[in-house]
Amino acid sequence: MKKIRAYIRESYDELVHKVSWPTWSELQNSAVVVSIASLIIAVVVYLMDVSFSSILKQFYRLFL
Repeated sequence: MKKIRAYIRESYDELVHKVSWPTWSELQNSAVVVSIASLIIAVVVYLMDVSFSSILKQFYRLFL
């Protein structure tokens, strides 16, 4: 039981005193970066899907 209590106390101490939490401005900037990157990746995946679909349709029309 002492080990569990010490673990909880040390975890709390680390979260309160040792972790550097981002400011609201930094958090907003990070959220914007993640949103833009996610949008770019989604567009790239969509374009790849459309391209491969078109290529496969052409392939099946020619060979089957």
